[in-house]
Amino acid sequence: RLTGEQKYKKMLLRAADSLATLFDERVGTIHSWPGMRQQKGWPHNTIIDNMLNLELLFWAAKNGGNKRLYDIAFSHAEVTANNQFRDDYSTCHVVVYDTLSGKRISQLTHQGYADESSWARGQAWALYGYTTCYRYTKDKKYLDQAQKVYNFIFNNKNLPEDLVPYWDYDAPNIPNEPRDASAAAC
Repeated sequence: RLTGEQKYKKMLLRAADSLATLFDERVGTIHSWPGMRQQKGWPHNTIIDNMLNLELLFWAAKNGGNKRLYDIAFSHAEVTANNQFRDDYSTCHVVVYDTLSGKRISQLTHQGYADESSWARGQAWALYGYTTCYRYTKDKKYLDQAQKVYNFIFNNKNLPEDLVPYWDYDAPNIPNEPRDASAAAC
């Protein structure tokens, strides 16, 4: 967009096609860490971080890429909304899925404090990702999802006044926990 150089557009379209190879139709999400099949016995795992990748797919579908990329991004957003969130709209970091039924096996963390805790960066990825989904689809359900995540963040008793969250909203030593400027930037 900034340079007009077609070589950059081609690279982005190629990157989107590469990302799409990780999509599993049986589950409906992009597989995050294929190596975890062997290492942890997870048939298919999806991390909340993948919400940031959907922008590439939506953009590519709109800018000369395969229209299937849009469908992959849409499916990933839908399945993630239904499986990655808890009742209070906090998100778990990882969801493990059964590749035969497509059903969720477990919600856990790989980078947060605990499986039941709310990793600050994961909340930020969810907020950014669902806002992006709304921007590309204009589907109000994504804006509603982003608003619910926003409410979780900004109504959280452990969000400091300066709005730079602790690395995990449930870390045990708040206020003596590291902060996460990346989450704050989102």
